Amino acid sequence: MERFERLFGMAKPYLMVIFVQFGYAGMTILVKSALDKGMSPHVFVVYRYAVATLVIAPFAIIFDRKARTKMSFSILCKIVLMGLLEPVIDQNLYTTGMKLTTATFSAAMGNILPAFSFLMAWACRLEIVSILKRGSQAKILGTIVTVGGAMIMTFIRGPMLNLPWTKGSQPSASSGGSVTHQSQLKGSLMIAAGCICWSAFITLQAITLKDYPAELSLTALICLVGTIGGSGVAWIIERGNPAAWVLHFDSQLLAVVYSGVICTGVTYYLQGVVMQTKGPVFVTAFSPLGMVLVAIMSSFILGEMMLLGRVLGAVVIISGLYLVLWGKSKDDHVSAKSECDKISPSDQKMIGKDESLKMVQPNDEFVVLHLPQEEKH
Repeated sequence: MERFERLFGMAKPYLMVIFVQFGYAGMTILVKSALDKGMSPHVFVVYRYAVATLVIAPFAIIFDRKARTKMSFSILCKIVLMGLLEPVIDQNLYTTGMKLTTATFSAAMGNILPAFSFLMAWACRLEIVSILKRGSQAKILGTIVTVGGAMIMTFIRGPMLNLPWTKGSQPSASSGGSVTHQSQLKGSLMIAAGCICWSAFITLQAITLKDYPAELSLTALICLVGTIGGSGVAWIIERGNPAAWVLHFDSQLLAVVYSGVICTGVTYYLQGVVMQTKGPVFVTAFSPLGMVLVAIMSSFILGEMMLLGRVLGAVVIISGLYLVLWGKSKDDHVSAKSECDKISPSDQKMIGKDESLKMVQPNDEFVVLHLPQEEKH
């Protein structure tokens, strides 16, 4: 039982980020369907974060009573900035770009997120980089390859791939065969800009959690700021169009509720939990899984056609991404080894001799520490 608990503890961060990617994949399909039916991407952002605020706030009030620290002006400014970066700027750019392209393209372009996260974490000294070491060289090369793959996806279309399950299906209005080159270029630039804001948000979230380690409360405050800021943006863009605010009880309502609860409230919380132990680059490293899920689901559900250029670009992006991951694993190993080397030889000898000194476990009710007795002269 103890071994199972230890294994589960080691696997828990991986299970969390995999759940996040499944959640994002489902959201991408639902949101694309709602946008194709005429829903305003800017109004969708407002409803999404309003739902997330209403759902997360009660849990934050109940469970974060002891975890919340004093709200300083610096923390407040960081929360406001995070609320503007991700809910307002990123989501408006990302959903508008998705409307101009396809669900698969949007998910694949999201794979540049780890590269931007690595660069920002490096700039903020959250990531170790030493140019002379292979691990750091791999991370830098992987970042360059990832951005190159995104460029391939943006500018190279190629022929359509006639998959068996897409034959005879009617592609969606914005699928690969009907999107003009100009709208696809505009959409890809919007998605890329949104990913930069998303990377900045994740990096800032990792920094803020060090001073404000209340994940639920932080999530609720970010969603509240996003709702207020997104309402202002939607009101300006959709002024004179009250019909844009009408929410139909179909895939539009499902997309709003699902995105608000699963892909905003739950995923922001899980990201915060994992980030405190694994860092921001680890959280974003599993985005290729989301791309694969979206590619499969969109071709079946939305009838989207696959283009050869997008497939090649996605392969390049994944290759670059795993160069970054390999380099990170090497640097983490070196960092852990250097921490062990900092222990003095005398301390290592004492630890080896004093085998009776036991570690205190959280669930131990009674612990006896047998300390070495001083020698009598």
